[in-house]
Amino acid sequence: MARQKGIIKLKGTIGDITFYKTKDGHLAREKGGIDASRIASDPAFQRTRENGSEFGRAGKAGKILRTALRTVLINSADSRMVSRLTQQMIKVIQADVTSDRGLRNVIDGEAELLAGFEFNIGGKLGTSLFAPFVANIDRATGEISVTVPSFIPANMIAAPSGTTHFKIISAGAEIDFEAETFVVENSETAILAWDSAPSTVITQTNMVTPASTKPLFLALGVEFYQNVNGTMYPLKNGAYNPLALVQVSGL
Repeated sequence: MARQKGIIKLKGTIGDITFYKTKDGHLAREKGGIDASRIASDPAFQRTRENGSEFGRAGKAGKILRTALRTVLINSADSRMVSRLTQQMIKVIQADVTSDRGLRNVIDGEAELLAGFEFNIGGKLGTSLFAPFVANIDRATGEISVTVPSFIPANMIAAPSGTTHFKIISAGAEIDFEAETFVVENSETAILAWDSAPSTVITQTNMVTPASTKPLFLALGVEFYQNVNGTMYPLKNGAYNPLALVQVSGL
């Protein structure tokens, strides 16, 4: 790949050279590759077709999860979260030991491999919230909950410069990856002062279908605010808001 220089930046294909724009700048590369019809039918590319099928399934599964968590995710995702989540979904699918290669899926894989996934590399939950918490998924009752005992916000939350307030958010989701449907419930605290006064005990319970047989997810995050003349402004447009999957039950 080559980097484009000069005032005029090109996009498209000229001859055998393709010009395109990425996060890393304007690039150019030689046109090439194998004909798509050959990949679709040639027995020599069977593995390629199988890998492509599972990659597509991973991408679709990641999109369903993102859509289910959209309310809490909208202010807490980095620019490359989609590709990172797809990569993790591929690992989930590859953990399926019952389906044939190319047909492996999230349901028969290990959804628990998603536990700990950070949606925002710029502000990870693991390096932002140091207060201990108890996460629990009760499949029988459908209760997906998190409890945070009393803590000193200024000591137990590493906040970006300018923070005066914060909010604890969570979401419980039940996802049917095959039907591409979900049940989700969200919770949030009031906007709390980021100071040295002990917080109250925070308990958030998000309900999904009791006795569900689908994968269940608990996401936990923090949103930061700045008080300017009595008005609360989201800090840095969410660039430092952490959100992570703190517990997953794949059944």
